[in-house]
Amino acid sequence: MTREEVKAVLANLGGDKWLVASLMYGAGLRLMECLRLRVQDIDFERNEILVRDGKGDKDRITMLPLSLQTPLQEHLKKVKKIHERDLAEGWGRVQLPDALDRKYPRAPSEWRWQWVSPQEHRWVNPQNREQGRHHIHESIVQKAVACAVRKAGLTKHATCHTLRHSFATHLLEGGYDIRTVQELLGHKDVKTTMIYTHVLNRGGHGVCSPIDSL
Repeated sequence: MTREEVKAVLANLGGDKWLVASLMYGAGLRLMECLRLRVQDIDFERNEILVRDGKGDKDRITMLPLSLQTPLQEHLKKVKKIHERDLAEGWGRVQLPDALDRKYPRAPSEWRWQWVSPQEHRWVNPQNREQGRHHIHESIVQKAVACAVRKAGLTKHATCHTLRHSFATHLLEGGYDIRTVQELLGHKDVKTTMIYTHVLNRGGHGVCSPIDSL
């Protein structure tokens, strides 16, 4: 998508769906990487986002866009109130990776381990009747973005992953080094990142048609 198309799509989103889509475009996150963010993965002091267990089971650090700092902080204030209410009602625990809850029994109820984008309603474990919140389901964001694309009047096919593609393309258009973009995207091989250069037509990143210089 062009910058104007991204702007139009985001304008047709609201609430946590807007925030998730904005992070995918603003930080180059995959949808599930975004949904699996926990509170402790956001570093407001360093303007960084820690992506845990990305593709290939590797961690990486990408930027936290300055324009998203305040909306994200306001969002987390609301999420914290939900978490505090869950705790007061006897719940407020989340699942931890690698069975860490057995090693640190209190960790699942700690604020830092909570999802940045929790479900609206608590789920109920049918076996023990315990209640908790997982992150929102990816289909909810996918449907919201698809609807926003239609409302924006785009004729091209665009999905959640298109926002990540647009992040990479727009950085390369802006003259950023391809190795830097590779690191932010978490690509193992720079050849994977180079696929984005095929849509560029300026400078050393791509080929300019001779007719454009007539």
